[in-house]
Amino acid sequence: MSHAPGYRHLKYDVIEVDFYRTQVTAFRGAAMRDALKLTASFRIAVSTVAIGLALAAAASVPKVLAQAGDGHTIVGASDIKWSPAPPSIPPGAQAAVLYGDPGKEGLFVLRLKLPKGYRLAPHTHPKPEIVTVISGTFQLGMGETADQSKAKPLGAGSFLAMPPGMAHFGFTDEDTVIQLNSTGPWTLTYVNPNDDPRKKTQ
Repeated sequence: MSHAPGYRHLKYDVIEVDFYRTQVTAFRGAAMRDALKLTASFRIAVSTVAIGLALAAAASVPKVLAQAGDGHTIVGASDIKWSPAPPSIPPGAQAAVLYGDPGKEGLFVLRLKLPKGYRLAPHTHPKPEIVTVISGTFQLGMGETADQSKAKPLGAGSFLAMPPGMAHFGFTDEDTVIQLNSTGPWTLTYVNPNDDPRKKTQ
């Protein structure tokens, strides 16, 4: 009988432990539910903020583009201004300078709009020439004789790069736009001087 109090104490301790276990389990359950609610609320808040930021960024893009005053150049397709091409190439073509100045030292980007049936006689450039076909098809031939049967059709997206002094010629069977990247001052020398349109206007 002398062990009865201790037994009862141990029994109560077990009951108390079980009670705490029950409370902890209940607390964990409640905490889990609260955590899930908090996570859901957080996700909604984050989504709302993200949508707001995206809308704000979209609204600010035109302003950023319009404020490009730190030396870089942005030209939209609708902003390209076409004018008659330089007199060094046959009449009928149009040109648009997108970057730099072909008549001065430094890099430049020039687009040429060539009508159907346009012909460029064999010629050379004193500096490297990099050309990208924007639209249409540019027929490119290499050499000092304009043998069209040896020309290669370059469709939209095609690219070519030529070193200084390489003779080449070109023509079109449809309206075509090409982009020329090089360094100025840009000059063009015809293999046959009689092909130079500048002489025909003198």
